[in-house]
Amino acid sequence: MSGIIIEARDIRFRYPRGQEAIRGISFHFRRGEKIALVGPNGAGKSTLLQMFNGMIRPDSGTMLFDNKPMQYDRESLRELRRKVGFVLQNPDRQIIAPTVYQDVAFGPTNLAYTEPEVRQAVTNALRHVGLFGFERRPPHQLSGGEKKRVAIAGVLAMDPDVLVFDEPTSGLDPSGSEDLMELLDELNNEGKTIVISTHDVELAYPWADRAILLADGHIIREDIPDVAFGNPKLVRMAHLSVPTLLELSAELAKRGFAIPDRKPRSVLDMVHIIESQPHGTSVRTSPGTITVCNVDEKNHPEIAAWVKARPGIAVGAMGTRAKQYAAMECIALEFTYGVIDKCILRALRGQDSLILTTSSMTDRVSARVDAYCRESSNAITVVSFNALKKTDTS
Repeated sequence: MSGIIIEARDIRFRYPRGQEAIRGISFHFRRGEKIALVGPNGAGKSTLLQMFNGMIRPDSGTMLFDNKPMQYDRESLRELRRKVGFVLQNPDRQIIAPTVYQDVAFGPTNLAYTEPEVRQAVTNALRHVGLFGFERRPPHQLSGGEKKRVAIAGVLAMDPDVLVFDEPTSGLDPSGSEDLMELLDELNNEGKTIVISTHDVELAYPWADRAILLADGHIIREDIPDVAFGNPKLVRMAHLSVPTLLELSAELAKRGFAIPDRKPRSVLDMVHIIESQPHGTSVRTSPGTITVCNVDEKNHPEIAAWVKARPGIAVGAMGTRAKQYAAMECIALEFTYGVIDKCILRALRGQDSLILTTSSMTDRVSARVDAYCRESSNAITVVSFNALKKTDTS
């Protein structure tokens, strides 16, 4: 993660006959970051997001992309919007074509892609969001979650560097919200910088690399989430609530628990805090194994049989293609979000699990497990299913 990609220098903006929506804000985003703009309705989140790809021009101050001031002539905006993709809160306002294919093809066509390039861009984008085969479907027949994915595919087809989402989970049920945030993680893991706006602190706190708390057009606090949300007074100034895990951590500290400097960002972190207390009552067992299968490497018709032969194993899937593969092979999934941490928790109870994932996410599993083991002095084995099958057949 390096290099500033978007920067604001003392920007201000006032709507005609309205109050000042952005009041002297400065910040920067680095390539590869996950940023959450968090604040109540009317805080200025949506206005600020629209400045990132030139939909709104600040009245004063400077917006920069890739260390260059943004230019607002037609050609410059065309190039900026190719690099900074914007997904609206309501996909019905973004989807304009009579079929999914035509809608996703709109951006590449306007960028003068050749017809074969357009087809390839559309195919890749739809495959990425799990809608391959939906090309001829009319968007009005899709569910809210599917429409959101069509809108994302339309942006992905132009291969932007930055993806900006206004209230990405608005209108989605909890399962749909989890699937969408998993997709954003997958895109970030492939190198995209992701920026979201939200008023949901429980969504932003565990997800973001950095959080920016906004209220009345001002930045109240900007930092890593446990610091940004860690001051209750400032959180209240932003008309927000303290995330539940931080509240619980503070209460445990008042009761004499030793709380590490790095505050808990997940249930796994909280379990580690409790179990690491000198008078804890947890019973140590031999940890279970986490097996990782990369479904992109090749088809594995034997996975379903492998799972069936292990009735006690739990299966999780990370990434759209992994979830589709599980559905195609009729593999029941126990975990579809927060998969790595949930499998670590199982391993600590001596239980095994299998994670189905994609090429871009496999390294993330080992990295997270290794980081946890270093911090907690546990030893959890991660095994490659792909390597395991090669060994079995050799």
